[in-house]
Amino acid sequence: MSGRPPVSLILASRNAHKIVELRRMVPWVEWEVLPEALGDPPETGDTFIDNALEKARYVFEKTGSWALADDSGLEVDALGGRPGVHSKRFSPQARDDTNNALLLEQLAACRDRRGRYRCVIALVGPGGEAVADGACEGQIGDELRGEGGFGYDPLFLPVATPGRTMAELDAAGKDAISHRGAAMAKLPWLLASLGLRAIAAD
Repeated sequence: MSGRPPVSLILASRNAHKIVELRRMVPWVEWEVLPEALGDPPETGDTFIDNALEKARYVFEKTGSWALADDSGLEVDALGGRPGVHSKRFSPQARDDTNNALLLEQLAACRDRRGRYRCVIALVGPGGEAVADGACEGQIGDELRGEGGFGYDPLFLPVATPGRTMAELDAAGKDAISHRGAAMAKLPWLLASLGLRAIAAD
């Protein structure tokens, strides 16, 4: 690791699962968790890009510091791209178990089970703003399998790991193929494009 101090970014989220993943994927960033006092960043956009930028801008405006936001979700072809930006609140209860149950219900008569996880990250700070995205193609299974991950992971069967759901992969395996991993791999480029020097592990 370089002797220079790490890049410090405020993560525009208090989602414990995302925080764990990002700290694991990008350990050379000094991640600051969104302070409770700032409240929840707004998510009123119709696209992942809109929401990621909205959240990062909110944190930057409140703190004056560099902020990174992630907006991600599941797009299912047979459902016209839903749940999409509403993935977290797909069911009225907005819980993983009820979201997965509703997804299975809506796909019960569908033979086309293709879909993808998509992630957009937005970096906003004094030097401007930039976005990058990542995707993971796969299919929706017909039963929950696996104990890892979160969200729709027990139903999502990535093309890259035939026969295994995202929830059946270990952390390293998931990071290597996930939508969030693909987006975060572009973070050094985002930092450089805004005049910040990325520090990656040797």
